[in-house]
Amino acid sequence: MYERRASAEDLAKLGLTLADLDEGDTEIWPDNWTAFRLFNALGTQWRTGPSGATGLDYTSIRDVASYIGIKKRQIPELFSDLQVMEAEALAVMAEA
Repeated sequence: MYERRASAEDLAKLGLTLADLDEGDTEIWPDNWTAFRLFNALGTQWRTGPSGATGLDYTSIRDVASYIGIKKRQIPELFSDLQVMEAEALAVMAEA
């Protein structure tokens, strides 16, 4: 979702070509599906500053979760997964 495509030059450094990339779907394990759905739905809820995104707006998590049918009691168990995805997205965005 937030990752840029590797360039032919980047791939060549690894001895690969664009033809070596798998363009298929990415599987999401069932255990991660609810957390992914929440993260995806929060895609417009990034806090940003002069240097770009700084993190998700945590104040919107409950409302967005409710809108997509996630119960309040599920949020605490999803929060650490959400933070892992947030950290990875920030790292990818920082590379770009």
